[in-house]
Amino acid sequence: MEPLKCIVVDDEELARGLIKSYIKRLDFLMLIAEVANPLEALQVMKREKIDVLFLDIQMPEIKGTDFAKLVPNDTQVIFTTAYSEYALEGFELNALDYLLKPISFERFLAAVNKAKPNLEESSSIKATAINDSITVKSGYDLHKIKYDDILYIESDSEYVNFYLGNKKLMSLQSLKKLLELLPKNKFMRVHRSYIVNREKVTALKGRDIYIADKEIPVSAQYFDAVKQELF
Repeated sequence: MEPLKCIVVDDEELARGLIKSYIKRLDFLMLIAEVANPLEALQVMKREKIDVLFLDIQMPEIKGTDFAKLVPNDTQVIFTTAYSEYALEGFELNALDYLLKPISFERFLAAVNKAKPNLEESSSIKATAINDSITVKSGYDLHKIKYDDILYIESDSEYVNFYLGNKKLMSLQSLKKLLELLPKNKFMRVHRSYIVNREKVTALKGRDIYIADKEIPVSAQYFDAVKQELF
């Protein structure tokens, strides 16, 4: 399946930059254009089919809610604005979602996941623990990761981040389901947001363990097991 093609329309450069940075973090989204003027977006949309339009509402030449009426029906609109009073008007236009600035990455994820109903199925981890590795699906790409290369895994809303030395890999999956796939003799859950590679843990200081320079909290429910099994 192809990534969702996106346009960001906002007259504020910083606002466009934030949404652009969020889009680049997700493999299932592809930024086609970022423009300050809705009419520029219209020109782009005449040349190429756009799946998701991130549209500011309060703009000098034409309001986003007015521009949304010109958008093709198969383009899903996510409004972005600093003014909550526009929310009702936005939803009356059948907008996919309404993001109130400042927009957090977690809230952004919740919105874009609505744009892809089958996203969880297509982007989930399809893993078979074969000897020394796990196969992870990130976006639409498959990555074979050796267990020894995984330092720790961190939950990020509906996603998990695999930390592999100086590299990070994001995939749509719950930490609970992932724990069922990983060999228990190599990995251990130490917090609701963290799974660690047992062999990579170097120190326990108070209620925190260390992997390289990373300080990872240990929940009370896991502390005794961590102390007993890792030290």
